[in-house]
Amino acid sequence: MAKKTQRKLTSTERKQRRDKEQNTLQKLKDDIEAFDLDSAVTQFSELPISEPTLKGLKEASFVQLTDIQKKTIPLALKGHDVLGAARTGSGKTLSFIIPVIESLLQNKFTEFDGLGALIISPTRELAMQIFEVLTKVGKHNNFSAGLVIGGKDVKYEKERIAKINILIGTPGRILHHMDQTVGMNLDNLQMLVLDEADRILDMGFKKTIDSIIENIPPTRQTLLFSATQTKSVGDLARLSLTNPKYVDTEDKKDTATPDSLEQHYLSLPLDEKLDTLWSFIKTHLKSKILVFFSSSKEVHYVYETFRTMQPGISLMKLHGRQKQTSRIETTVKFSQAQHVCLFATDVVARGLDFPAIDWVVQVDCPEDSATYIHRVGRCARFGRAGKSLIFLVPSEEEAFLKRLQAAKIELNRLNIKEAKKKSIRSKLQALCFSSPEIKYLGQKAFISYMRSVYVQKDKEVFNIEELPTEKYAQSLGLPGAPKIKMLGGSKNKEMKNASRQLLALSKANDEGEMEEEDGKVRTKYDRMFERQNQNVLSEHYLTLTGNKPEGETLDVEDADGGFMKVKRTDHELKEEELPELMAPTSKRAAKKGLSKKASLKAHGNPTKLVFDDEGVAHAIYELEDMDDFEKRGDAKTQKEQFVAQEAKEMAVADEDDKALAKEKKQEKKRKRQEAERRANESSDESGDESGNESMVLGSPEADLDRDLESSDESDEEPSAKKPKWFENDKVGGTYNQADDVYEIEEPETLEDLEALSARLLQG
Repeated sequence: MAKKTQRKLTSTERKQRRDKEQNTLQKLKDDIEAFDLDSAVTQFSELPISEPTLKGLKEASFVQLTDIQKKTIPLALKGHDVLGAARTGSGKTLSFIIPVIESLLQNKFTEFDGLGALIISPTRELAMQIFEVLTKVGKHNNFSAGLVIGGKDVKYEKERIAKINILIGTPGRILHHMDQTVGMNLDNLQMLVLDEADRILDMGFKKTIDSIIENIPPTRQTLLFSATQTKSVGDLARLSLTNPKYVDTEDKKDTATPDSLEQHYLSLPLDEKLDTLWSFIKTHLKSKILVFFSSSKEVHYVYETFRTMQPGISLMKLHGRQKQTSRIETTVKFSQAQHVCLFATDVVARGLDFPAIDWVVQVDCPEDSATYIHRVGRCARFGRAGKSLIFLVPSEEEAFLKRLQAAKIELNRLNIKEAKKKSIRSKLQALCFSSPEIKYLGQKAFISYMRSVYVQKDKEVFNIEELPTEKYAQSLGLPGAPKIKMLGGSKNKEMKNASRQLLALSKANDEGEMEEEDGKVRTKYDRMFERQNQNVLSEHYLTLTGNKPEGETLDVEDADGGFMKVKRTDHELKEEELPELMAPTSKRAAKKGLSKKASLKAHGNPTKLVFDDEGVAHAIYELEDMDDFEKRGDAKTQKEQFVAQEAKEMAVADEDDKALAKEKKQEKKRKRQEAERRANESSDESGDESGNESMVLGSPEADLDRDLESSDESDEEPSAKKPKWFENDKVGGTYNQADDVYEIEEPETLEDLEALSARLLQG
């Protein structure tokens, strides 16, 4: 089938099209100006928005308007700055996506006009979700959109960011492109959107947001959305808002959480949290559960231990320290799964729309009521039913419930059925005992939880002094509570939310520094070898080497050189002579360091050394200096001298070998003669004593040592083979008349003996 060729438009047709688009755009502007903000609209089709946008909304199944959308979209279309606050799951994303698309449409934006709208999200997962909604709703428009988040290829983003009209991203990556990407043009920016504005305006993003605001035009339109809105004068002044319109969908009688959400709490000791969580999961295997912890270390430890014990439901983990690919994969799998349990931190507490979550369980108390609202907002979205449960220790219960009551949130208390409760403390102890890695994760989880409590500002709720640290450590399977070095609260929180590149740079600057304590200089190597953790430099090893832990002393017997005591004398280590302890920077370098074959390619073949009497090592073959070689004459003369010397030595060696061979022949001859003499003497003695005639079987040489005869060479000519006795014509073989004796060969077989007997009888 032939491909259809598109007909080129004539100048008249192009002019008619431009006029039609201009008239449509002018009519849309007139409709927006004439729109009554007090009018009751229920559907998107009743709003003054363009046909491509309406078509995208319809295909994405967005028809009815929510409360926040009814109030914010008309205001944003008229060009007002908006601060919107609404419950979680109320449709805030469309409240700013539709105004963004319509604003660029009214300003006739193309790919050559640069960036027209900037949407900032506090987390990567929320930024991805906003981008997905934008691609669905705006797919019939001609605007280009881009997503810039941490963990993606920066070079790929830099090459395409110049042609993007709508940019969605996290604060750190957006500021990175503002500082380093040449093609990022912000002069024509029309709209700035901050989703989850209260989180973005938090202390962790304060400096980043200030830097972004300084780089964008002050004449843009600004939209702020969150489930818990702020009206702080300082925050609004930082964003340069102009006569902002406050939109709050909450009535005085309503609560900040959906009506379809059932909220419960449990009051229990700190050391019973994991037992209760395990029992809860075992009794809800047919549910979709989201469990919140305060730190990534706790998430990692609980995930690894529970996965080993296999509760009977799929387990997942999601926290900020995971790689971006792993976070995306976990988010997609959890969204698609039906029966699953996800352990997560507050990285998923904001804005993410996970479908059909049955339970939200908060094992650790949130820092404030706003965080609680965002956590429980992951379920009961868009009118669906949902349940939430929070674990509160006795020191947190009264104060935190007051905070929730002030936010118009009432919780129902639940009681634990002791018959359904199961203890996993012994299993956790067994895991920590058998696996040093699990024990290490447990120690980190304990420390991170205690630090998270310590850095909280609300000391009425979070009082670390009232927590049973020893019991909590035992509930994690640890033999005792690890030592914790506490830092400043606000400073530690800022460091947690700071850029990792800046932290890595500061660590690199301080890496070579040394610290001085009690007049002694301690380097990073000293601190490394003093560290005690798991099976690395454990206590028995420190006792063996004499480095006892602080507060302990060595036994006198060990100090004097007891059993297996390592004593070093005259072995001073010089710091400048030590090799650099640098980890491989690439996979190739790591393989080269671990492979013997790969390391030989760089260093050559191994060489053997010999030691002289003084203990100095020398190579087996050492090359001589050219000057010393030339002193002994030219090469041809030295060659002749060498050959002559070797010939003399070989001649001497040949003479020695001949003398040695001659001695061996003489020795063999002497032994043979001695054997013949002994044989003759024995035969004479036996004949004299008996007085009878004697007969000798075989020749006198038959008594010689056979092994000696076979192995030694004879110096005489080999004699002809003697015929056997039955081959001789004479009876009985050779007859010696003097001695009156027949000499015959010794019979070797039974046949020979029979033949001999017959011959003798005949003779």
